[in-house]
Amino acid sequence: MLVFLSSCTLFSPPQDFQSPEWIPLARPLGPARRIVQEITAKWQDRQETLLCVLELDNQHIAIAGLSGDGISLFNVNYDGKKVAMDKSPLMPSSFSPEFMIKDLQLAYWPLAELQKRLPKQWRIEADDKHRRLYFDGDKYFDVDYLQPDPNWSKT
Repeated sequence: MLVFLSSCTLFSPPQDFQSPEWIPLARPLGPARRIVQEITAKWQDRQETLLCVLELDNQHIAIAGLSGDGISLFNVNYDGKKVAMDKSPLMPSSFSPEFMIKDLQLAYWPLAELQKRLPKQWRIEADDKHRRLYFDGDKYFDVDYLQPDPNWSKT
């Protein structure tokens, strides 16, 4: 299972894009799932791959991140109100658990749920193979689903 997330950084992001509050977190959603997934994140100058263990239901979201060598990098828990995290010193100080949950939600939550939370200048587009988030017409988030699945894309 592999999700490719890439951030388009050709443009300077808006000031509040750097802040975890740029889009409010959506509430946890069911049905209950327990998933192990390899995630590859691409930035302008680098790429990182990690193994994530996700547990979610309509009460909470929990994510554990492991390095390719199996070293625990972080644990994030979200109960619909607050986010709690512990992380390894190997993780950069700038790592924000809110961004990890928002990335998950942008990739998998129902569009209607996300559109209710988007600030005015943001727009989301989706089809069977892609989901893209734009700010004032500029792309900032791009999900490419390798195998379409209407309930929970596994790749």
